[in-house]
Amino acid sequence: MMSDRPHPILVGVAALVYLFLMVPLVIVVGAALSDTTYLTFPPKGLSLRWFENIFEISAFRRTIVTSLQIAFLGTLIALLIGIPAAYALNRFRVELPNWLGTLFVLPILVPEIVFGFALLKSLTAGAGVPIFAALLIGHTLLVLPYVVRVISASLASFDFSIEEAAISLGSAPVKTFFTIVLPNVRAGVIAAFILAFITSLNDVSVSLFLTGPGISTLPIQILAHVEQFFDPTVASVSVLLMFLTVAVMAVVERTLGLTFLAK
Repeated sequence: MMSDRPHPILVGVAALVYLFLMVPLVIVVGAALSDTTYLTFPPKGLSLRWFENIFEISAFRRTIVTSLQIAFLGTLIALLIGIPAAYALNRFRVELPNWLGTLFVLPILVPEIVFGFALLKSLTAGAGVPIFAALLIGHTLLVLPYVVRVISASLASFDFSIEEAAISLGSAPVKTFFTIVLPNVRAGVIAAFILAFITSLNDVSVSLFLTGPGISTLPIQILAHVEQFFDPTVASVSVLLMFLTVAVMAVVERTLGLTFLAK
């Protein structure tokens, strides 16, 4: 009779993996709570003043707002483009050429530094696009492949004969898409939004080329702060970003459940 208890070696390996993942997070949190004026671990005294310092520095306040705006708008535009694209790639996979699907993953295949420099030359320097608009275009293109791929994975298991049956019974194609297709891939849409939003919020390489005077993103501001200061403010910002990610996942778990996204 086989035992349901896991093998001790598997338990040990799992514990080592969790330890490997959690130790860096513990170090960052400890450094953020340190009372010293320099980064150190373990912390020498506990204080929240470095979290307060984030909101006392106007550059951090400004870049946090800009990053959230770029991430939200870029993800929204990517969804508006990516959902119809993923639908077409799956619905008409026989009629469409094979290379069309590869077109949507090019921003991932190209190194981000090269991608960012190309956007700088073509948008900011070449076409004279304003900095905020260039950032928005760059982040939209950056997260679009994730949106298309995640939603395509959801559509791959969808039975399009249901859509055809609804259309044959008199339902308009557009209405059928919003009432039949889209609700069945809602989990993929939400997962794509979360992945794209977090990717955009933490991007460095593309934003580094597209930021300019008066407009910057939070990761770029973190780099600029590290160049001038060695205080725990950067660790505090990292902790806030971690809590933001956890909060998003908690909201999804509270409203839908993480098992819903795994469907």
